Amino acid sequence: MLEKLPASIGRALWRVRPGLDRLSYHSPSLSVAPPLIEVTSPAFLDQQAMPRQFTADGAGVSPPLVWAGVPNSARSLAILVEDADSPTPSPLVHAIAWHLSPVLPDLAEGELLDRGEHPPLGLSSFLRAGWLPPDPPPGHGRHRYGFQVFALDDDPDLGPAPGRHTLLKALRGHVVARGLLVGTYERPA
Repeated sequence: MLEKLPASIGRALWRVRPGLDRLSYHSPSLSVAPPLIEVTSPAFLDQQAMPRQFTADGAGVSPPLVWAGVPNSARSLAILVEDADSPTPSPLVHAIAWHLSPVLPDLAEGELLDRGEHPPLGLSSFLRAGWLPPDPPPGHGRHRYGFQVFALDDDPDLGPAPGRHTLLKALRGHVVARGLLVGTYERPA
């Protein structure tokens, strides 16, 4: 969708970006939980470029994710993917998943697409359930996407297709561990 924007607009907005410190992972109410969960992907390394197939310039499928270090006290997991460099005041939400079993070790490629299957999916910032593929404006530079995994001492009922506000409200006081993987993508100008 944003690939049609002139690169001059992306360059003009280059300094408009929330930053990694604005990811939900770093919010005061969630950052009290220890970073015990190691999040990885067989498709890309932490702080490295995501393959094009996981973006709006490719097939637009969600990348595979793997995690380890979930405490035995966890009753469920939640996943939140945010763009720390979107030209918006807050990070753009690319995916929300919750009600995941704490013994689940991974999500397969494409599993965050809205197909009406498990896991339950929340709303992206574009108000669509499921994976919103990275689609940075041309000329805006490299974007960092935070794949955040939260282990909870509860399994909250968030209702159908919650947004970030509903998810974060349910997470407050219930996160026992967290993990973060950052993938990058830059659309050529």
